[in-house]
Amino acid sequence: MAAATTLQTNIRPIKIPTTFTKQTIAPFRVRCGVASSSGKKRYNITLLPGDGIGPEVISIAKNVLQQAGSLEGLEFSFKEMAVGGAALDLVGVPLPEETLTAAKEADAVLLGAIGGYKWDKNEKHLKPETGLLQLRAGLKVFANLRPATVLPQLVDASTLKREVAEGVDLMVVRELTGGIYFGQPRGIKTNENGEEVGFNTEVYAAHEIDRIARVAFETARKRRGKLCSVDKANVLEASILWRKRVTALAAEYPDVELSHMYVDNAAMQLVRDPKQFDTIVTNNIFGDILSDEASMITGSIGMLPSASLSDSGPGVFEPIHGSAPDIAGQDKANPLATILSAAMLLKYGLGEEKAAKRIEDAVLAALNKGLRTGDIHSAGTKLVGCKEMGEEVLKSVDSQVPASV
Repeated sequence: MAAATTLQTNIRPIKIPTTFTKQTIAPFRVRCGVASSSGKKRYNITLLPGDGIGPEVISIAKNVLQQAGSLEGLEFSFKEMAVGGAALDLVGVPLPEETLTAAKEADAVLLGAIGGYKWDKNEKHLKPETGLLQLRAGLKVFANLRPATVLPQLVDASTLKREVAEGVDLMVVRELTGGIYFGQPRGIKTNENGEEVGFNTEVYAAHEIDRIARVAFETARKRRGKLCSVDKANVLEASILWRKRVTALAAEYPDVELSHMYVDNAAMQLVRDPKQFDTIVTNNIFGDILSDEASMITGSIGMLPSASLSDSGPGVFEPIHGSAPDIAGQDKANPLATILSAAMLLKYGLGEEKAAKRIEDAVLAALNKGLRTGDIHSAGTKLVGCKEMGEEVLKSVDSQVPASV
């Protein structure tokens, strides 16, 4: 996990940022709970702890999710399944058929982390990350929502100057199942000169662009009404079509201000003036890079959740950090990104806004008390481990007093 720089030593109440308070649900069909014998709504959640610190943070997030749900009349039935390296060790493949079936049958999927040094030398089809790509494809999730919000108490954890980082609140909407990561043809071959050549294909169909653009317009509409579409239309034909389709759809959203930016400029502007951005929409590979860049503006990837959504099936909710095998099992992980992923699961996957708000407030309450895991710790704050941070959030979940008060 990323190490933090200096942090404020005075602990002040946090005002809940726009990302937490404004509903940014795009036009997805949320999963409806089934009434149980107790009269509570019941949801089936598939847990995929994965590798490294994944099992630690998922265990904590599960408890927080269960507690928040019970206080809002919700019941959860959890099914834990293997994925990634854990599945490779167990059955020899990164995504067992049983895991994919359980994910498809769930109302939502909560994922920990995938990968580790142990499997780095595996062939591509036997790498843990291949399991994640297969999971996304199997569930047909195509829209990845990644918020990047600089919380007031953590503003000095950013590597950017305070005046640049303070007040940043943006959302990256990344197309997830198309583009160069999935395009055909692809491979490695030997050319006529006997030299090896590696090749991939960046390809997008109009309907793939239209559906992610609609998600982005709807998201921007419910935020601050600004959408920046990022492409490389000065070089790539796929980007020329991307810009053409996004521009055409803008007529349906007259209340959203649309702009376009080349990806190299966007990468520069994110560190020069990130507050200019509200919602960003871009393709798979550009989104992969820009969302990671945006996340570091906040100071630590250990704080940031994400949601991957489909038209109607279950979504996948996961922290953006990796498996961090170097600290796995040492009680050093930051569980807050996974806990906030559980909040996104409630909000975007199940439409349970009140339960999600309980979790968001509880996270802010823990930060208000000065608790910090190692990635965000500095002088004047209390260094705690993964378990203690989780316990503090859990204690705060049932508080009826908003954390911002």
